[in-house]
Amino acid sequence: MALDLKPAPGGRRQAFHVAMRMARRDLRRHQGRSLLIILLIMLPVAAMTGAVTLLQSTQETAAERVQYQLGGTQARFRPMAMTNGQMVQDPVDETRIASGNWDQDPDFTPKDPQELVPDGYSVLPETTLDLTAESGAAEVPLVGRAVDALAPAFHGKYTLLQGRAPGTDAEMLVSPGLLDRFGLELGEELATSAGTFVVVGTLRDAGYSDSNSIVYLKPGQGGLDDPAPADSAPGEASPVVVKSTLYYVVGPEPVTWNQVREANAAGVAVLSRSVALNPPPEDQLGADGASAQFNNSTPFAAYVTGAFLGALALLEVGLLAGAAFAVGAKGQVRELALLAASGAETPTIRSVVMAASLWLGGIAVTAGVATGLVASAVVVFVARANGSVRFPGFHPDTLLTVAAMVMGFAACLLAAVAPARQVARQAVLGALKSGRAPLPAGKRPAVLGVVLLGVAAAALAAGSWLALSSEDPDVFISRTPVIAWFLLGGAVLGVVSLVLLTGSVVAFLARRSGQLPLAARMAARDSSRNRSRTVPAVAAVLAAATLASAAMVLASSQQANEQENHYWSALKNQAVVPLLAGQPMLADGTMPEPKKMDPAAVATALSGALDTVEWTRVLRTPNIRNCEMRPELVGSTPAQTPTSSCLQYSLAVPEGNECPMTAGQRVLDPDDWRCQGAMRPYASQGSVGSIVVGTVDDVEKLLGKAPTAEARDVLAAGGMVVTNPVFVRNGQVALVAQDVRKPSQGVANAQAFQGYQEEVAAAVLEPDVKVPYYGIVSPETAAAAGMHAEDGAMLVQLSAFPDAVRTDKASSALAVVYGNQYTTLIVERGAERDSSLILWSIVGLGALITLSAAGITTGLSMADSRKDHVTLAGVGAAPGLRKALAGSQALMTAGLGTVLGSVAGIVPAVLLVTATGLARTAVVPWLQLAALLVAVPLTGAALAWLFTRTKLPMSRREVGT
Repeated sequence: MALDLKPAPGGRRQAFHVAMRMARRDLRRHQGRSLLIILLIMLPVAAMTGAVTLLQSTQETAAERVQYQLGGTQARFRPMAMTNGQMVQDPVDETRIASGNWDQDPDFTPKDPQELVPDGYSVLPETTLDLTAESGAAEVPLVGRAVDALAPAFHGKYTLLQGRAPGTDAEMLVSPGLLDRFGLELGEELATSAGTFVVVGTLRDAGYSDSNSIVYLKPGQGGLDDPAPADSAPGEASPVVVKSTLYYVVGPEPVTWNQVREANAAGVAVLSRSVALNPPPEDQLGADGASAQFNNSTPFAAYVTGAFLGALALLEVGLLAGAAFAVGAKGQVRELALLAASGAETPTIRSVVMAASLWLGGIAVTAGVATGLVASAVVVFVARANGSVRFPGFHPDTLLTVAAMVMGFAACLLAAVAPARQVARQAVLGALKSGRAPLPAGKRPAVLGVVLLGVAAAALAAGSWLALSSEDPDVFISRTPVIAWFLLGGAVLGVVSLVLLTGSVVAFLARRSGQLPLAARMAARDSSRNRSRTVPAVAAVLAAATLASAAMVLASSQQANEQENHYWSALKNQAVVPLLAGQPMLADGTMPEPKKMDPAAVATALSGALDTVEWTRVLRTPNIRNCEMRPELVGSTPAQTPTSSCLQYSLAVPEGNECPMTAGQRVLDPDDWRCQGAMRPYASQGSVGSIVVGTVDDVEKLLGKAPTAEARDVLAAGGMVVTNPVFVRNGQVALVAQDVRKPSQGVANAQAFQGYQEEVAAAVLEPDVKVPYYGIVSPETAAAAGMHAEDGAMLVQLSAFPDAVRTDKASSALAVVYGNQYTTLIVERGAERDSSLILWSIVGLGALITLSAAGITTGLSMADSRKDHVTLAGVGAAPGLRKALAGSQALMTAGLGTVLGSVAGIVPAVLLVTATGLARTAVVPWLQLAALLVAVPLTGAALAWLFTRTKLPMSRREVGT
């Protein structure tokens, strides 16, 4: 009878059950190693799930917006800046325009929102007020709300946290942040510009953070009988300034989309409960059915950075888990060899190790998702309980959570593939004879590594070529996703290729270790002989070092980019204090003359409050004075009279010196000299202080450089010192004046400008930083140009940046001089803000991650090489030799992995920065990288030497060894 060699029905299923049962029993026997693998997979899955959930939780849903903004009311009517009656709002966020044209309709007059409230509704007004309160000598600005906040219809929007409702007009509610700001307790009084009130309770507005300083009054309280401010005498400021009034409507019927459209046509926006929860179809958003597209997504650069670091983190975790699987598989070799001897096929043996990854991966991703969701839920609910509005609600994302689970599970499976294949190839007779017999090292990993290294280099080169060949920034933006995928794929493949080549590198180093000390020589040869133990350990450290070095390059490049693009309000540790205080509009609609401050009084106040004032200097600038802004009078009123001026002065750009821009209004070449320097690349009209009328003494104070001989001669001859050569042509600049009441032309081209301009002799003196000045013009030129120059500001130089206490002290001193109209002293801090501290923090975190990987893999290697240490002790090796051997093994593993990882992280990170526009230039922090390269291997070696025990327990000699 012929043998039937066909597979038995259900044989594969039975073999799978056997593999799962054996794997479960092995995991129970080695609970420490199993827990380690679970934690390695669980933590990144938990981190990804938590990050995704928190990101989604920052997005407010329509139901949450309705609850937090409307409470129990049906709708809210508010004024909205609309240019015509054809604009249509967004159904959920009424402050946004969903469709309609933006053309200005001169005949369009918005209506009062109260006029648009439908019949049959009761109205609850909420008026926002600008108030002040006394804090020392200063008047601190506050937000006031005149609203019946505890009305039942506002349930869900306003919540009484502590205390009670006001019983009289002398009592009020406040936000919790106001109590902290003024150090008040319930029952104490607070003097405000609307009156003095007793604080009897704290109130939470669901749409605003508790940290805000808000005063809640009832309509009519504190003299607020009308939503509009009380009449004041000409020139007399009202103590309370009304910003806007919102009208909440309460009634049984919902406010429909047709009613919202009617309100939009009258210049009123409406947040309707019914419309927000059931938005209209897309074709009903406007007359033409066209809707605006709003981009609420995270910037693409952030996605690229997150994807790059996330891919490296997953790769590191997979390699760490692979090292643990490798040690576990070697411990199972005798058991699996017996299984093979009993007739099990190679796939069956391989499935035993893979079954362990199924158990561990399933447990790890389940625990990771649960941990991430629970942690993010705790963060959201704690933030909400503490009055933060950063997270409107808890919004887990099912799709992205499943993606994180799949990625973690795949990492676990891939981590077990190599150990499973290695054990399955083990010769049955060799395994039975000696569980310690090393496998011969094949050439396939090295060949595959070389191939993948070539593919990685090609991918990186392709991504870089696509970026560099995109001379037009508009084309570059369209290619950015493809470029990012090439670079990310190349980075991952580069790490994988180096992992595959690690065995060859270890063998190469072992052949050249003859001159090393005994312990180092033994460590090198043992690493080469037991590559199945060495390669996973080096690979895990390599991945961790790749992640750390890439993060350092990305962080340092972005910091350098932020410093390069920093907006300088003045030179470092300088403050510009205005000497002209604006006054409220008069009853007839005209603007009164600004209040002039005494420069000596301002300087004395600052010197008395701060001991770091080095010098002060008064700046004379052409200011806008008593400018008539009423539309009906703009055409009939001249731009400048002896008592008024509506002119904004700037410098024109000569023809040919314009910064080249693309069709999408992007800078064509940031390195072009025409796009660099002060007041560039996006030239505008600047501000009233962009041109200073002064002398040679003002040049060094403003620009931080001593004036050259040319600058002195030009100013003496009635010319101008200019901060940027882009404005100069043949030693001349075009000084232009723009009427601020008319549409802005920006810094006009000298040939195209159709207003006042005058050619002035110029000398260039470029400052070291982009200060916001066109330059210093001589008094003679200013007079000839008709500038209304006066003492507009005081430049203050401090020896050090003031802390919060000194800033408050200076602000209080200024408040006395300005009559409570000047609130905060703003000092230029400079661009270098804690960049070194941040970078060293990243170095420390990266070193900790890399050192943790080195510690885990070293511990696994030590556990695997335990029998070698027993053998050494048996032949009389001193404990010091065994400790030195352990330290040398850790030094070689951590050192080789850190060096290869640094290369694998720096190269793609530099290409990613330069090719995707994450920063203008890539910056490699060599000092921090050197610290990482030195600290991690030495620390790992020291810890291995320290924790290697001098005494080993006696072990029974195993059969066959």
